Amino acid sequence: MSEETVTLRPVREDDLPLLDPFLTDPEAAGTFQWQGWSDPTRWRRQWHENGMLTEDGGTLMVLAAGEPAGFVSWRKVMCWRGSFCWNTGISLLPSVRGRGLGASAMRELVRYLFAHTQLVRVEAATEVENIAAQRVLERAGFSREGVLRSIAYRDGGWHDGVGYSVLRSDSTWQ
Repeated sequence: MSEETVTLRPVREDDLPLLDPFLTDPEAAGTFQWQGWSDPTRWRRQWHENGMLTEDGGTLMVLAAGEPAGFVSWRKVMCWRGSFCWNTGISLLPSVRGRGLGASAMRELVRYLFAHTQLVRVEAATEVENIAAQRVLERAGFSREGVLRSIAYRDGGWHDGVGYSVLRSDSTWQ
């Protein structure tokens, strides 16, 4: 599958209606991202508070051919006593899934984080059953680290995950 070129940019107020269904519509969120109903004003509130960009994380819009296609996000997590890394994620609009945008967007997010922050590790995880997300992370240059047992609670049960990472020192990022 060929990958489309994507760009990332900060979330604008007029993007918020595109993001809302990820919190309020199981089909928009997708099988592996739907975790039940949640506060439909969360993103609007975050946008008004800080533009959805802080020292500890953020959200950027994914654009394909200049049009919003979804979003990427990251948050600072403790990896070890006194050390931190970025934990990342992606959600694409249902209409653009399967076009190769995910890997391009994740690669752009890693480039952005390595260019503008000093942390050396970027990680992501997905459910074992989410083969498409695993392919996205591998095409984006992440290395599979192993199975994370019972890490995700979804749809009435616990699900195993797969952990991935990329390091600043990995040859693909130097």
